[in-house]
Amino acid sequence: MFSHIMIGANDVAESKKFYDAVLGALGHKPGVMDDNGRCFYFTDSGIFALTKPIDGAAASCGNGSTIGFAANDTATADAWHAAGLENGGVTCEDPPGVREGAAGKLYLAYLRDPSGNKICALHRVA
Repeated sequence: MFSHIMIGANDVAESKKFYDAVLGALGHKPGVMDDNGRCFYFTDSGIFALTKPIDGAAASCGNGSTIGFAANDTATADAWHAAGLENGGVTCEDPPGVREGAAGKLYLAYLRDPSGNKICALHRVA
């Protein structure tokens, strides 16, 4: 459904360190910087990118927005969460764990990245 997701970062180098760690915990390669100071994570299913806002204003998180990353299992989601905390992320929401709702049983782990963006690792529990 999505070709790419790009989020604002006040310090792209700091955010790259964070996302290299959390996305690395999910098995993805480190981000690639371009000549404009943006960072890109390329996968077979799409692209995730970091950039300073082009209007020159500070990056800000979307109130009510969450970007979810797929985790293969609960241990991977926990490793993702730990890597985020060790690299400048801040835990938010409830601690990592199973939640049940309209989408079924989901194992969720939430963080805020160094620029305040809310992200989540999600594993669908069978």
